[in-house]
Amino acid sequence: MNRSSPGEQQRPGITFASFQSLGLRAACEAAQRAADAGYGSFWTAETTGPEAFATLAHIGAHVDGLDLGTGVLAVQLRTPPLAAMGAATLQEAHPDRRILLGVGISSPVVVGRWHGAEYGDRPVARMRSYLGLTRACLTGERVDQTDGDQIDGDHPISGFRLGVRLGERRPELVLGALNERMLRLAGEAADGVLLNYLPASAVPWCVEQVRAGESAAGRPAGSCTVFAYVHVGVCDPLAARPAARRDLFSYAVVPAYATAFARAGYAEEIEALRAAREAGDRDAAVAAMSDQMCDQIDVCGDAAHIRATVGEYRSAGVDVPVIMPLPWGEDRRRTIDDTIDAVAGA
Repeated sequence: MNRSSPGEQQRPGITFASFQSLGLRAACEAAQRAADAGYGSFWTAETTGPEAFATLAHIGAHVDGLDLGTGVLAVQLRTPPLAAMGAATLQEAHPDRRILLGVGISSPVVVGRWHGAEYGDRPVARMRSYLGLTRACLTGERVDQTDGDQIDGDHPISGFRLGVRLGERRPELVLGALNERMLRLAGEAADGVLLNYLPASAVPWCVEQVRAGESAAGRPAGSCTVFAYVHVGVCDPLAARPAARRDLFSYAVVPAYATAFARAGYAEEIEALRAAREAGDRDAAVAAMSDQMCDQIDVCGDAAHIRATVGEYRSAGVDVPVIMPLPWGEDRRRTIDDTIDAVAGA
């Protein structure tokens, strides 16, 4: 998936993030179906399931033609040199593909509770340092960072030089971002930004922040490609709503996502969620995720509705919609296949 010329539509991607529980065989089959249908990239998330670089290496070895992306790696769990090593290894194995190294600040639950690492504070400063160090590592030149240059959570680096042989193509840095300062940082310092858990109506504001970051850094508009996870499923929307409600609840309890949801038009839902949690009523907290919120973010329906939804994200400013197939319904594998086919029809 090479960068497109102005006005040229970039091919969609697909992410394994929503159906990792089905295993690597399901990932390969979905990736092959997507490649055959004209998709351009395959992405994976990383929390407690398959490790990201091993997953992408597996897909790359079995499916031709797809660029490979992480969406996203928690920066607290890998040093910049280690992230650069993983991405560079994939790049050497697949010199003709884009390797999209997506990183993010993740959440206290993933980083702290599940992995036992320190989540830290000052997320924007930390991410700016991480992006700069990772980019420096990918050059193949010597990288040094003294103790005095450290920002919370950083590791002192002295004399690191990447020992992976690369051609002209280098992995690209993609920043997972939700809110203003991180979106602007993406425009300032990343090759791409990955949006997630937002309705199409919230995309233009996010793109404005990215472009403002580009301008502040003296970069040409459009230097930062706008990717977005688009949550869609060809299935019965009414039957899918309970799953959608639980899905949105699991993210709305994270402060950064709650802020993004409120800004996107769901402030009442977030306030109801907070009140229910304070009262210790988990059922009410889940129920606070309204039908409208479910239908606008975790979008389910027939193939025509799914195609139209992806078109809305493109029209709103997304360069590359990355389809997150919602594996809901009586036959999860069929839902994934039908969703891939529906978007290919767009």
